[in-house]
Amino acid sequence: MNDPSPRKTRGWLALLPALLPALLFLVLVVSPPLNQDVAAVLSFAERMVAGEVLYSDLIDVNPPLIFLLNLPAALLAAWTPLDAVQALLLLLLIFCGVVGWLCHRLNPPRGAAEAAMMLALLPLVLLLAGYDFGQREQIMAAAALPYLFLAERRIEGAAAGPPVSPHVSLPGIGPVMTPPGMRWRASATRPGWAVVGATTLLAGVGFALKPHFLAVPALVEAVVLLAGARRRGWAASFRDPVPWGLAGFWVFYLLVIFLGFPDYFGRVMPLVWDFYVDLGGTSWWQVLLTEQLFTAMLATASLVAMALWAGTRSLGWLPRVMAAAVLGGFLAALVQHKGWSYHVVPVWMWGGLLCGLAMARATDALLPAGAASRVAPLLATGTCIALTLLVMRGGEAPWREFNYRKDAVGQLAEWLEKEAPDGRLLVLSPDIYPAYPALNYAENQPVLRFMSTWLLQAVYATCPADGARFRAPEQMGPAERYLFDGVAQDFAETPPVAVLVARDAHIAWCAGQPFDMVAYFSRHPRFAETWRHYRQTGEIAGYMLFERED
Repeated sequence: MNDPSPRKTRGWLALLPALLPALLFLVLVVSPPLNQDVAAVLSFAERMVAGEVLYSDLIDVNPPLIFLLNLPAALLAAWTPLDAVQALLLLLLIFCGVVGWLCHRLNPPRGAAEAAMMLALLPLVLLLAGYDFGQREQIMAAAALPYLFLAERRIEGAAAGPPVSPHVSLPGIGPVMTPPGMRWRASATRPGWAVVGATTLLAGVGFALKPHFLAVPALVEAVVLLAGARRRGWAASFRDPVPWGLAGFWVFYLLVIFLGFPDYFGRVMPLVWDFYVDLGGTSWWQVLLTEQLFTAMLATASLVAMALWAGTRSLGWLPRVMAAAVLGGFLAALVQHKGWSYHVVPVWMWGGLLCGLAMARATDALLPAGAASRVAPLLATGTCIALTLLVMRGGEAPWREFNYRKDAVGQLAEWLEKEAPDGRLLVLSPDIYPAYPALNYAENQPVLRFMSTWLLQAVYATCPADGARFRAPEQMGPAERYLFDGVAQDFAETPPVAVLVARDAHIAWCAGQPFDMVAYFSRHPRFAETWRHYRQTGEIAGYMLFERED
């Protein structure tokens, strides 16, 4: 009898090159800099652990879920030698590991090519966000992956419960036999209740991070409902517990916001609707013509067409399910009217996995088992390399990581670590970057209740009617007056070790003058009195650096 061990060893060795892209992105996601939005949310979570109250002491437009999800990292940093950035990255990688485990449980490969593709491509997909690792889009896209695999199982008829024989007929939802002439072999086992419950909860949390994300489950559930109803009838489809579980979690989350964070609706939502939604945004067709969205649109259209053309007889339902998710992810990016790179991360994550698994399933269906086994490592390697080059060409990784020390964030972090380590900091800037993540690496805590001065951009979108550079305090609207008084109060009550002020406030000139934020806030008596104790000590990348003299 031949020993299969050498053959298995050669198979693993042949697959090693396919794992190198995932290893590259693993190095990138743990290397500085942390994404600025991720860093800002993490800083707010640390301040929440220190006792500050969200939407009262800390003002941000984001709903509370992302801050709550960052609390474990902030607590881990408070209780262990890890700093907050290290703690967050550790927990995010554990989260990706759990997602990968669930995906393998829900999608046991039916052939050698699919097995190789899952082993190599899935880790890459979970990490390919690169610099955007930890953004809500990346978290949502990762959390949704088990849900997408489960969606195919639900169409096949795999209800939760113990494994059953493929020859057993179940009422309602149960395993279904492969129809005659179908090359795709539906799984004969069904996932346990724990796996289905964990998958549903994970997806519910991910989709709740932004209201736009609900486009994804809406389209996926439409595919599952229509396909399931055609195979088993409408009654059985409506008994499916997954969509009811998702809806139940979202209702629970809304109750948590209403009861636990009433200031979000009373204080923050008016700012969102009146000022934030249209800030810096463009029309949908202008967003569509940006580099990120136009490329994502072409990818989405191509993937949807491919999934419809390929059908389900050879490849199963996963391509159509993932194509629906890709379309939902693209629509979620489009309605945000920004065109930022992280908005299309779900398109590349789901789209890359769709392409890889479709090719792998086609290989297993069309080739003899032996030939498919020999081709599998090469197919997985080529797919991973192609996806890596695609996202590197249009993304920010690895270039941000390569240039960290030379970029503004690296220089600023070095200055803060030297001049104001572990101290409180005031940042007056319309941008989150580079103050975040520089202050995270220096372990500084901001004193300002806002992440940035974006509200000034909104209220000064046009010049004051009287032709002055600034509105007088008595002429300010409620939002501007709240910002004006809030900055002065935070600065005076907690004088920081250092102050960072952006030269460019991203506000147009008025009355022949640029918008000087120090001059603007110095009109407040409390700010002016505190400001007397600071002197400028340098400037880095357009940020003036001030230190307290006493």
